[in-house]
Amino acid sequence: MKTPISQGRLTLGLAIAAALLLAGCGVNPVTGKKEIQLISESQEVQIGVQNYLFSRQSQGGDYRLLPELTSYVQEVGARMAAVSDRPLPYEFALLNSSVPNAWALPGGKIAVNRGLLTALDNEAELAAVLGHEIVHAAARHGAKAQERGILLQAGVIAAQIGIATSDVDPNLGNLLVQGAAVGAQLVSLRYGREAELEADLYGTRYLKKAGYDPTAAVTLQQKFLRLAESQGRARQSWLEGRFASHPPSAERVARNEQAVTELGRGGELGRERYAERVKPLLAIKGAYDKADEALAAAQAKDMVRAGALASEATRMLPREARFHQLQGDLALAAQDTQQALGHYEKAIELDAEFFGPYVGGGIAAYRSGDRLRAERWLRRSAELLPTAPALYYLGELSRADGRLEEAMGYYRGAAGSNSEIGRQAAIEYATLDLPRNPGNYVATGLQNDARGAVVAIVENRAPVALAEIVLTPVLIDVAGRVTEQGRSIRVSRNLGSGERLAVDLGLGTQGPELLQRLRVRVHSARAAPR
Repeated sequence: MKTPISQGRLTLGLAIAAALLLAGCGVNPVTGKKEIQLISESQEVQIGVQNYLFSRQSQGGDYRLLPELTSYVQEVGARMAAVSDRPLPYEFALLNSSVPNAWALPGGKIAVNRGLLTALDNEAELAAVLGHEIVHAAARHGAKAQERGILLQAGVIAAQIGIATSDVDPNLGNLLVQGAAVGAQLVSLRYGREAELEADLYGTRYLKKAGYDPTAAVTLQQKFLRLAESQGRARQSWLEGRFASHPPSAERVARNEQAVTELGRGGELGRERYAERVKPLLAIKGAYDKADEALAAAQAKDMVRAGALASEATRMLPREARFHQLQGDLALAAQDTQQALGHYEKAIELDAEFFGPYVGGGIAAYRSGDRLRAERWLRRSAELLPTAPALYYLGELSRADGRLEEAMGYYRGAAGSNSEIGRQAAIEYATLDLPRNPGNYVATGLQNDARGAVVAIVENRAPVALAEIVLTPVLIDVAGRVTEQGRSIRVSRNLGSGERLAVDLGLGTQGPELLQRLRVRVHSARAAPR
């Protein structure tokens, strides 16, 4: 039998759900189907704008060495966008990554990786990739994924009205923090089967409308499927990219073939034009292969081989900023800060709009004692892409200068990363915050021990061991005001992170009426010496 309270919660929950549904009914601009739309078009566009820079930075940064290639991608993208069912402010970027991938943010912000261009055979296949991503944006696939999250959250709220909840640490993972992590999640979003089939179908229709041969959509999917079923390094590269968020299948190939049969074959492939435009990139692909091998060797801890391969890549293509950054990263890992600084300076000279050499160079400058350059480079890095290392070292610099509030802000930002440096930042933040807010890190509860005496159960919820914890028992009235304060008690020993301890409050045995009014306040605590 439902209680009046549970019935009230249920009614309120249904009212919230009904309000959301009524407020969010709309028609999909691509499919024409009715659907719930809780995110407006202006909000979609804003989401894309807010996350486009961070997303591009986190996926390799804009490819600047051959700007004519970016222009080419934008030309093909504009041709496909012109036949879209939805006139969004589409933008197209080419990113400096060997991973063969492409993605779209809500609002029409689209990117293609350098590595995808070297894997395609003609312009129509590039148009098929871009058309597929345009449909994801035009058909609100990213927005709908977010709306599903909103509906789920609304359901949770409706189910928990009246229930007190504690704050939850939103561990965002990797080294990305703040808005950068949101952009990374949007880029790595894996669409469902229905969304992928929709993007294939309408993307193929866009190909035909734009004057391309729609068979390119079939050959593209056939290529993906062959690679998915193959073995070796090429397959692994694709698994890291296109397959991760757009998994191929025999069903998708068959559906594309059916769409081509209905639309009719014929149109441009643009094979010769594509070959001519991509020729400069193919000519230098060997240098990127060397750099990719160097990175793999470094990840396998073979630093000698990594250094040799990175040097060879730089010799083959000295104008590529990423290769100089890679050499700087290897030198920094080897604790050679002066050599690292030279490589980072060269990388910044060649490309001043990528976060990587700034964060690496900032750390190298910090370790070498060049505090002014460290702060300048780290701040620039955080502007381009907020990462835990940049914020952590900015916190270190601020604390050393006595700017404690500023330091705490940086540490708090870095602590949002699920990484070792994020955990270290959480420790530094707690160390500074403990003297002013000890109660945020020490949880207390009351119970009777085996003798019947009142004891406080003290738990350390700080990420660091605590020392000199001082507790004060108090009595409160019905309004929560303190009416009487007892003698303060110092915890007898240090308390490790996550550790609990029972502390006798010296109050003897007390009845339930007094216990209902009794509270234990944390008077003070500090971080134990490390």
